[in-house]
Amino acid sequence: MLDVATAAAAVGSALVAGIMLAFSVSVMPGLGRRPDDQAAAAMRAMNAAILNPLFGVVFGGTALVAAALAVTAPFTGDEGSAALRATGSLVYLVGVIGVTAAVNVPMNEALDRDDATWPGYLRRWTAWNHLRAVAGVVAAALLVAA
Repeated sequence: MLDVATAAAAVGSALVAGIMLAFSVSVMPGLGRRPDDQAAAAMRAMNAAILNPLFGVVFGGTALVAAALAVTAPFTGDEGSAALRATGSLVYLVGVIGVTAAVNVPMNEALDRDDATWPGYLRRWTAWNHLRAVAGVVAAALLVAA
């Protein structure tokens, strides 16, 4: 059961990292080439569209499995695997979920309220998204190593 949960968290982390990477290397640069009002409107539409059941299962489901792994890791397996499992899980929870909740979602909400200028939003949101992508990759790698 532990191997299945670790594999699920690794795959989920990798999938989420891929979504973040796609935004960092394609979506955001593409939006940056559009007029500010068009780019902001498109981003609002994407922010609304991503709130769907499939993304919820991958993004949130991975967080639930990672949280369970982080809590149970000290009580399972050899110390090396347990440390990798716990670290990978915590990297996902802090670097992906935490950054999303603390930075990207509030920025999206400000954009929805027209309380953000597009150029500033684009730079800051993308920089934090780079961090989320890297965190997802690191989490996946650590979980695979576990």
